[in-house]
Amino acid sequence: MPVIVPKDLPAGKILKQENIFIMNYLRATTQDIRPLKIGILNLMPKKIETEIQFLRLLSNSPLQIDISLIRTASHESKNTSIEYLEKFYKTFDEIKDEKFDGMIVTGAPVELIPYEDVNYWKELEGILDYIRKNVHSTIFICWASQAALYYYYGIEKHESRKKIFGVYDFEVLEDSLLTKGFDDVFKMPQSRHTYIKEKDVRKIDDLKIIASRPDTGINLATTHDNRLIFIAGHGEYDKYTLFDEYNRDLNRGLDIQKPINYFKNDNVEEGIIVNWRSYSNLLFANWLNYCVYQDTPYEIHDILEKVI
Repeated sequence: MPVIVPKDLPAGKILKQENIFIMNYLRATTQDIRPLKIGILNLMPKKIETEIQFLRLLSNSPLQIDISLIRTASHESKNTSIEYLEKFYKTFDEIKDEKFDGMIVTGAPVELIPYEDVNYWKELEGILDYIRKNVHSTIFICWASQAALYYYYGIEKHESRKKIFGVYDFEVLEDSLLTKGFDDVFKMPQSRHTYIKEKDVRKIDDLKIIASRPDTGINLATTHDNRLIFIAGHGEYDKYTLFDEYNRDLNRGLDIQKPINYFKNDNVEEGIIVNWRSYSNLLFANWLNYCVYQDTPYEIHDILEKVI
């Protein structure tokens, strides 16, 4: 939230250079404020669990947010009842004439399937076109980040030799409003079999890399204007999400290693260490504040098309 200071306060110039949101008394007393309109396109099978995780992050802000839950119509959910979906979710057809200040597109467990073979890919292509024209800033999570990089920029995903699974350290490679207040190194859970190569992203002038490492590929990248944000990890995960995924894969007889940097002393019996929550809360608070609230037009219909 902004700090109100006298118009010519010397410290104001320095704070602005540090991207700290300040305003003078005149602007503060004449400012128009409205709730931010945020959509969540939920592609995960366990809809309710995913809702809770993202709403928890979005609620960690003093900003007033109007949430719309969105689903694809071309995919039949096996884990959430149609009654629940019809009561709480809108389809793309129901929101396609609206605009949003921000949107989150969740991951989906389809990363090993070619994009065009995903049963809702055609619908998702239409949604990605819509997002570019009608949403001010969008966060794409995990598979959705790979799908968006592929659709918008033609960047291919690559299969990892073993599952990228656990809590990984990432160095902040370039200053970003999203990582404002971060330490030099932050932690984020990962759970995927595919990755995006850093060298492929660096070929695109419109993109910048905030966090990456050779064994995971890109973790955080954005367009220079922060209209499109690509996050390969799962900052929204709660304490037991990786544990549940680990047990699920074990029960399926899959060759799965323990999630790294997750159990105390790498010992399941000693319990889980949660060490990513503060960074995740800060990242989403930064997104809402710097990339959405401060930047979106007051008149939501004035949101402009993002040129790729």
